[in-house]
Amino acid sequence: MSGYGDDMTADTTLDFVDRNQPAVEEGLTAGPAAAGSTHHGAALRVVPLRHPSRWVASAVIVVLLAMFVHGLVTNPQWDWDIFFQYFTADSILKALRTTLWLTLWGTVIGFSLGTVLAAMRLSKSPLLQAVSWTYTWLFRSIPLIVNLLFWYNLAYLYKTVSFGIPFGPSLREWNTLDLLSPMAAAIIGLAVHQSAYSAEVMRSGLLAVDHGQREAAAALGIPRGRQSRRIVLPQAMRTILPTGANEVINLFKSTSVVYVMAIGELFYQVRVIYNRNGAVWALLMVATVWYLVLTTVLSIIQYYVERHFARGNSRQLPPTPLQRLRRSIASIAARAKADDARVQEARP
Repeated sequence: MSGYGDDMTADTTLDFVDRNQPAVEEGLTAGPAAAGSTHHGAALRVVPLRHPSRWVASAVIVVLLAMFVHGLVTNPQWDWDIFFQYFTADSILKALRTTLWLTLWGTVIGFSLGTVLAAMRLSKSPLLQAVSWTYTWLFRSIPLIVNLLFWYNLAYLYKTVSFGIPFGPSLREWNTLDLLSPMAAAIIGLAVHQSAYSAEVMRSGLLAVDHGQREAAAALGIPRGRQSRRIVLPQAMRTILPTGANEVINLFKSTSVVYVMAIGELFYQVRVIYNRNGAVWALLMVATVWYLVLTTVLSIIQYYVERHFARGNSRQLPPTPLQRLRRSIASIAARAKADDARVQEARP
């Protein structure tokens, strides 16, 4: 019975293959359209999955953006003629240079002092740790505007600044008003405020580097200074840069607070002009657009600096926006060429 069953199974299988072989060959020869027509009388069509909610949301967003742009263009209250008149005015460009100057010095001094504070916080000295923690706690707790006004009015507390032996005779004295101008007071206030936040940014980056890196460098006999410059800091910068760049951008916008010290930075100059001509919205848009432009420039610089320090972390650097654009154009051209080739093949 088993042999008979095996023979029957083999015969049945062979018969099944023989009967279906022509259809399979026909389907392979004529392609999917012919094979589909054998079963259904028509070619099979692949229907992509539809997402109606995405289309609805996209349509709503496009309509809202169109309404917003239409309001910007057609509403005369925006005073675009005044906007273009003052956007590149000499007074605005001079105030913009003052803003950049404040940002530059606040960043350099703030991050330099923040690095020292971070090193103090990570040291094994309880005194240095306590001083660093107290400094950070104090100046993160004080609002920026209060900090700026303190340095601006420092001459009220100390009429003179002297240099000499501690608790002894002074060798040289200066008048505080002559020594601490409003611009110098603004730079010191911004730098002191920024250093309290930069210290935590630098400390987090240093802690992110594995301690084994230092141990391996010490085992190789590399001096501590070179360890910091060549091993620790390049790795720490990958953690420091994103948060540090945000701090720089925030400092750039925070320079608008120094208007309380009557320093002619961008926002102060805008206020002076719109108090004179009454075109509030036009002048506020001048300041807004300049802040947007310079923040975009800082973001682009941040991207390339992060890309530079990513060289030791990834085998292939992330593509630049220009490289992404070129790849997108090449991909679109390749798809179009492939579609043309399929169309040519489909023609009789």
